[in-house]
Amino acid sequence: MQPRPRESGSESESRIRDKGIHNPLMLTTRFHDAIAELPAAAWDALRGEDNPFVSHAFLATLERSGCIRADWGWQPHHVGIYERDRLIAAAPLYFKGNSHGEFVFDFGWARAWQQAGGEYYPKLLNGVPYSPVTGPRLLAGRDGQTALLQRALAEAMRGEAEELGLSSVHANFLEAAEAEAFDEDWLARSDVQFHWHNHGYRHFPAFLATLNHKKRKNILREREQVAASGLAIEWRGGNSLSLLEWRRVHALYEATFDAKGNHAALTAAFFSHLGDLGQTAQLALARDGDTIVAMALFIQGGGVLYGRYWGASVDVPGLHFELCYYRGIDYAIAQGLKRFEPGAQGEHKLARGFLPVRTHSRHFLVNPGFRAAVADALTHEAEAVDGYAAELLAHSPYARSREAAREGNEPGPPRDLSP
Repeated sequence: MQPRPRESGSESESRIRDKGIHNPLMLTTRFHDAIAELPAAAWDALRGEDNPFVSHAFLATLERSGCIRADWGWQPHHVGIYERDRLIAAAPLYFKGNSHGEFVFDFGWARAWQQAGGEYYPKLLNGVPYSPVTGPRLLAGRDGQTALLQRALAEAMRGEAEELGLSSVHANFLEAAEAEAFDEDWLARSDVQFHWHNHGYRHFPAFLATLNHKKRKNILREREQVAASGLAIEWRGGNSLSLLEWRRVHALYEATFDAKGNHAALTAAFFSHLGDLGQTAQLALARDGDTIVAMALFIQGGGVLYGRYWGASVDVPGLHFELCYYRGIDYAIAQGLKRFEPGAQGEHKLARGFLPVRTHSRHFLVNPGFRAAVADALTHEAEAVDGYAAELLAHSPYARSREAAREGNEPGPPRDLSP
């Protein structure tokens, strides 16, 4: 389905009025088939925080570098609410022809609906392509109208799915404060990621000292293996890489994805354009002589470091953990960042100091019967996820976790235990 820009003043005005928003002027909802159609400065002012993944520049880089393609299941359909011609609320929105690159998995829902004779695709997705990162999804600033405008955005997306005859609309990796914008017809779903939190550590050994003996010993052994390999490890800002270095980094990413049978959706042009976004991109590189033989790519913003991609042409014990986790922790401590999110999934992260946190999404399925069936399934899924999260916390790697658990607190390092 080809997305189409549309302005529907009377419909938008009635929906907004129903949500209780004072509307002395005509407020209109418009859908856009490219982020470039929306004003960059106004979009970024509505973010409310410095989350790099919903910045206009990041989303525009994805689109103009060939990462967002209809034949890969992505078509922009961004929504904006306007007061006259002034953008006052917006949301990143896409037609999806499949469920790849989302990280909130609904393949089972798609099969069930299609087996029942329905068409699950295309659907609508409110999220960021290829980025399982919690952040703002309903961009409406931070003032007295924010909550009302967020509800208007949710209603506009739901209305678009209903009017176009789509199966569903999904809002993935929502911030907790945004959940109230979605009424009871939107099904709630939660999952688990692993994040590292900076408790004011002075250096890596200070963090290491908070772990139990077994975990601390394992990390030291892994780092020693890399040190003994002879590879040179360096940390680089993306804006300091040459075009040749970016090409090499992308080649490692692409080859590693291909070797695992996965689709490398991010293009070489996207990687090189990351270097134009100031300090947004950060990299841990391993060199054998002058040749980059392994890399980990990170995105930073808002006091948070986000691990994104890894690639290597050598097999060195411990190298993946060194580049993807330990160098990221080193950098977060040195820069005083509050958190390091290394990416989706991976119980192995628990043993390396990353604790489980919950992620949240909302899903509107247009057909009431299908919605009820999925709601029932999600009730059982939620119980399983709750049990999984509790089990993970019971195996925290931090030295005082058992004491904290006895006191009814979430396990974690209470203080810097290093000398």
